[in-house]
Amino acid sequence: MTIRIAVIGAGIMGADHAKIVAQDLPGAKLQVVCDVDAARARRIADACGAADVGASPEAAIARADVDAVIIASPDVTHAPLALACIKAGKKVLCEKPLSQSSAECLAVMKAEQAAGQRFIQLGFMRRFDQSYVEMKQALADGKLGRALMMHNFHRNVETPNADFTGAMAITNSAPHEFDVVRHVLSTECAAISAFQPKRSDARVAPVFMVLETVDNQLVNIEINNNAAYGYDVRAELVGEQASIAMNTIAYTRMDGALRNSTGYDADWRGRYADAYRRQNRAFLRFVETGTFPEIASSSWDGYCSTIVAEAGVKALSEGRKMLVEMIAKPAFFA
Repeated sequence: MTIRIAVIGAGIMGADHAKIVAQDLPGAKLQVVCDVDAARARRIADACGAADVGASPEAAIARADVDAVIIASPDVTHAPLALACIKAGKKVLCEKPLSQSSAECLAVMKAEQAAGQRFIQLGFMRRFDQSYVEMKQALADGKLGRALMMHNFHRNVETPNADFTGAMAITNSAPHEFDVVRHVLSTECAAISAFQPKRSDARVAPVFMVLETVDNQLVNIEINNNAAYGYDVRAELVGEQASIAMNTIAYTRMDGALRNSTGYDADWRGRYADAYRRQNRAFLRFVETGTFPEIASSSWDGYCSTIVAEAGVKALSEGRKMLVEMIAKPAFFA
């Protein structure tokens, strides 16, 4: 059976998802590309061989010739469109965040529970990245001993717009770290502190966070959206017996003029291209079998990252440590 997929949103992420469906998902067909910008939707559809285009996401979700949906539209649309997919009985791969409001995340979770089955796979693709896979496996195999600390930094060349703030770094960039830390350590965040140094210019300064887990581990996260030199994500997990660190991926090294050098990507797409493919293949299996992927993020995980982000924004604005107060995990998401 061929799974017919609608991609909602024809921006950078929507275009990448459309390409993966068209080229890397045997058993899937790119049925519809949907975007309010009809010309942009048509360009992506033509490039990827989509059967059709549309302008209304709700109409695309409701189509009888669409079996599953990928949501890659602006953040504020994610929760409403996820709810529409649940109502239509269609599995959905939703880009992060599920919502920047924990209340909206809870509404999506409740809709899934009311329907009696899982519908939402959330696009925290780092869980599928080989470096984090190996890091989590080393901990599970006992090679590190008990986990004590995790160090993370996430750097971008520059902010997407001049109005970007430290709070936005926490709600827009840091959720990837919040989720993968929970995943690798198999724990939850109990408290968060957030700090920001002062730059000499008007650009938004890095945000530095310290998380305390319910298992008394410490995690630091640096989000630097104006690092200037390139896209750079690294992590190190420190245990009682050993540590494991992510290697920077560089396929080549340039030698010349009495020096050697390696380059950086301009953004995340090259670094996580394989993780996205793995994630989307897992989503296709989810649609085909109804079995939620073992390592994928659910709407529960979306809620958890959002509740940490909400506490982080408060910690930054009020200059004090904030407790992360989450609901008990529903058995439905166990």
